[in-house]
Amino acid sequence: MRALLFAPALLMLGACASPLPKPDPQQAWVELYSTADTLLMADRLDDKRWPDGRYFQVTPGKHELETRFQFEVRGGGGLGMMSEPLRMTCEIRVRYDGFVAGQRYRLEARQMQMKAQAWLYDDQRNVLARGEVLRCGTAI
Repeated sequence: MRALLFAPALLMLGACASPLPKPDPQQAWVELYSTADTLLMADRLDDKRWPDGRYFQVTPGKHELETRFQFEVRGGGGLGMMSEPLRMTCEIRVRYDGFVAGQRYRLEARQMQMKAQAWLYDDQRNVLARGEVLRCGTAI
């Protein structure tokens, strides 16, 4: 069971080994950020599977980005600190109408107890959109 929990991390390590593609100046680049003890992965762009979990690259205009955010929650199960941590996965959607070619954006996610929060920022750290948590659970 524990091996299944590490599979996404191993896939991410493999992805990190290959370099990121050079950003296309005709598109907008969206980097993903979460803390070191969590994992934020690109999943879908405009309801289509996105091939690389490390970033999004989108044409100018309106887009819907979906991500998977994983983190551990300690102290569950009523046994206090003796219980195994729960591995939570949240699906988060961000909608934004104004992507601009050549611009860089940052999608950040944070754990909030057993839920998540996410925001899309421009390169000046202005909040452009807030993520909508579609679902969170231990077996998503």
